[in-house]
Amino acid sequence: MTDDTSLGMLIVIFIAMIIASAYFSSSETSMMSLNRYRLKHLSRKGVPGAKRVSKLLESPDKLISIILIGNNFVNFLAASIATSIAIVLFGKAEPVITAIVLTIIVLIFAEVTPKTIAALYPEKIAYPSSFLLIVLLKVLYPIVWIVNNVSNVLVRLLGFNTKGNNSHQLSQDELRTVVNESSANLPKQRHGMLINTLDLEKVTVNDIIVLRNNITGIDIDNDIEEILEQIGNCQHTRIPVYKKDLDNIIGILHMRSIGKLIKLEKINKSAIIQETTEVYYIPESTPLHTQLFNFQKKKLRMAVVVDEYGVVKGVVTLEDILEEIVGEFTTDLADTNKDIHSQGDGSYLIDGSANIRDINRSLSWNLDTGGAKTVNGLLVEILESIPESSVGVRLEGYYAEIVQVKDNMIRTVKIWPSTSKTNIEDTKPSN
Repeated sequence: MTDDTSLGMLIVIFIAMIIASAYFSSSETSMMSLNRYRLKHLSRKGVPGAKRVSKLLESPDKLISIILIGNNFVNFLAASIATSIAIVLFGKAEPVITAIVLTIIVLIFAEVTPKTIAALYPEKIAYPSSFLLIVLLKVLYPIVWIVNNVSNVLVRLLGFNTKGNNSHQLSQDELRTVVNESSANLPKQRHGMLINTLDLEKVTVNDIIVLRNNITGIDIDNDIEEILEQIGNCQHTRIPVYKKDLDNIIGILHMRSIGKLIKLEKINKSAIIQETTEVYYIPESTPLHTQLFNFQKKKLRMAVVVDEYGVVKGVVTLEDILEEIVGEFTTDLADTNKDIHSQGDGSYLIDGSANIRDINRSLSWNLDTGGAKTVNGLLVEILESIPESSVGVRLEGYYAEIVQVKDNMIRTVKIWPSTSKTNIEDTKPSN
C-alpha cells in the first residue's frame, strides 16, 4: 500500500470520526433541548420519533452515558488518526501542530456547528438520532451499566442524591411565565382566562365578597306586602332570608320557589321560611380555587362569608368566582355596573363601597388590590384619616377627587385614569 493510499484512507477515516462526533454532540444537545410537554403530547398521539425519544429520556443517565462513551471514543480515535496523518505528512508526530489543528476542526465541525443546529431544530435532530442511540444502548449496555454505577457511587460520596428532582415539574409562577410567553399564539380572552385561573390560588373570597351593606335580603319581620314588593324588585336568583339582622340568617331563598308559591297561592311568611335552604357559611380567608371546588362538591351556588368572630361580612356566589376567570357576563361593563358612572370629562363617578377588583375588571384599570378591598378603604388607607369632601389624592397612574363623605365613610369619589390632574391637595396629616 503506497503512502498516498494510506494517507487517503486515514483522511477518510478521520472525516468519518468527525461526522460521528458531530452526530453524538448534536444528539446530546437536541435531546436536552426538546420541549418536554410537546414531546409528551406527540408521544401520546403516537408519533414514532417522539415515542422513541421519550423512551430514551426515561433514563437520562443511560442516555448521557451512551452519548459520552460514543463521543469520547470517536474523539480519541480522531486524535490518533490525526497523529498518524501528521507522521505521514511531516515524518514525525508534530504534537503541537496536530493538537491545534485537531482542536479547531473538532470545535467547528463536531461541536459548535452541530450543537447550534441541534439547539435551533431539536425535533429534526433528536427523532432520527434516536434510531442509532437505541441500538448502541442495547449493544453497549454492559459498559453503560458499569459507567453509571461507578458514577452514581461518586455522586453519593459527594453528598448528592442520584435520583435528583423532577426539574420539569413547573411551579405556578413558571406556568404563568409559559402562558405569558405564549400570549402571541393565544386569543386575548383565552390568555386572560388562563392567567385568571392560575391567580385563583392567590385570591380569597374576601377579595370578591359582596359586602354586608350591599346584600339584598329579606327581613322576615317585615310586612308580607313589603316582602312581596322586595321580591318583585329583586334581580338576584338567590337571596338570604334573615330575622331582624343579617347575623341571624334563617336560610337562602331561591326565586324559583317563590314562583311555585305564587302559583299555588300559598305565599306567606311561613311558606317562605319553609322554602329556604340551609345556610352555607365559609371563612373569609378561603382561597377561591378551594371555594370553587367546595361549591362543586356540595352542589351549591351561594355561601355566606363570616370573619374570625363569626360575624357575617357578606356573601359570595359561584358566579362571582367564575367571573374572576372569564370576566363579567355582561357586554358593556362600565355602563351596567351601578357603582360606576362615566363622566363627560373622561373621569368616572364611583361609589365608595365599590369593590376595587370589580372596578379594575370593568374599566381595565390597575388599582392596588393588595390591601383594602373597596375604594373607600383604599383612600382612607392612603390618607390615614377620614377626609373632607373635595380632597384630591394622587394614586399610581390615577387621580381621585373625593365628592361626598357621609357617616364616616367616603360615599362617592371621582377618578381620572391618569395623573394629569395638577391641583392635588396634600392631605397627609402633619406631625
